[in-house]
Amino acid sequence: MQDNIVLLGSTGSIGTQTLDIARDLGLNILALCAKSNIDLLEKQAREFRPEYVSIVDQDLYLDLKYRLKDMNIRVLTGQDSLTQLASLDKAQMVINAIVGLAGLRPTLSALESGKVLGLANKESLVVAGELLTQKIKFKDQLLPIDSEHSAIFQCLRNNKKNQVDKILLTASGGPFFKKTREELSCVTVEEALNHPNWSMGKKISIDSATLMNKGLELIEASVLFDIDPKDIKIIIHRESIVHSMVQYIDTSVIAQLSVPDMRLPIQYAICFPERVFSNLNKLDLTKIKNLSFDEPDFETFGCLKLAIEAANKSNIYPCVLNAANEEAVNLFLNKKIKFLDIESLIKKALENQEQIKNLKLKDIFDIDTKVRNFIKETVR
Repeated sequence: MQDNIVLLGSTGSIGTQTLDIARDLGLNILALCAKSNIDLLEKQAREFRPEYVSIVDQDLYLDLKYRLKDMNIRVLTGQDSLTQLASLDKAQMVINAIVGLAGLRPTLSALESGKVLGLANKESLVVAGELLTQKIKFKDQLLPIDSEHSAIFQCLRNNKKNQVDKILLTASGGPFFKKTREELSCVTVEEALNHPNWSMGKKISIDSATLMNKGLELIEASVLFDIDPKDIKIIIHRESIVHSMVQYIDTSVIAQLSVPDMRLPIQYAICFPERVFSNLNKLDLTKIKNLSFDEPDFETFGCLKLAIEAANKSNIYPCVLNAANEEAVNLFLNKKIKFLDIESLIKKALENQEQIKNLKLKDIFDIDTKVRNFIKETVR
């Protein structure tokens, strides 16, 4: 079990659930970091008493420092504080629950400094998978926190890569399962945020509604498990009980099942390679009765199709996809574009791109900036 945990993104959905686990297991939180939710960050700091607290929004730094003046806590601010916290000497584990490309540099910092990394920031692997895997220093240094990738990780344990036929990546289908494109053309932000099974942040909820989240997870799985994207099959599973499966060459399928609760994969990563008692709800299949499985509708949910195409092309395409999606989702959340415009903007961004030989970190950030500007200018 890991202790002395650095938690980046502590006020988000994954962050708060990580603290639930830390509270139950009596773990020491070495550092907390949030973007701008100063009220919740202060509350967390007073409960867990970390040595370090960071607020990324520099305009809130003095306010936070004043609020915590009665505590022996070092207060940091700015983007650079993320990489500083991710490489603290005393840290045994870094949990990166930051949303978006902002999580890339601390992911690199944690790996380079030899920390065990619990990764919920899928964008890191999507845009810079090859660069990140080159930084891994030891087996099981990088532990996935996504429910699907944790499931795959568990299903692969003690089996050899050459025995794997396919990864079966499950998807809930989001709030618009079986909807037509005509129906999707007029959905509201509020409807898109209303996920049937999971409680998540706004960005990932919209990604789930477009099925882009599953496309990003396919790219992430390809990198994490060193498997060709063509050998990953997406299956719609409405109940969110089977979190993913691995099919082996002898036709056996191994699956990981549980009630939909992100605290389970978080706890699994923190306690790995051990399993410890949990107070989470237990799965009772006699009450569930039935589990359903369907093929994705690639024509209706075009974002998923674009993501798979980007995965197969690799190189800069996942980076372009991610940047365009983040900007388009933000525009939709701010009610500046319609739901289906997310797909059309991503498609435009992916057109006429040229691959880059020997892709470097600077290239990734340059591409990200260029694509985001393109999306903003297109909608202006």
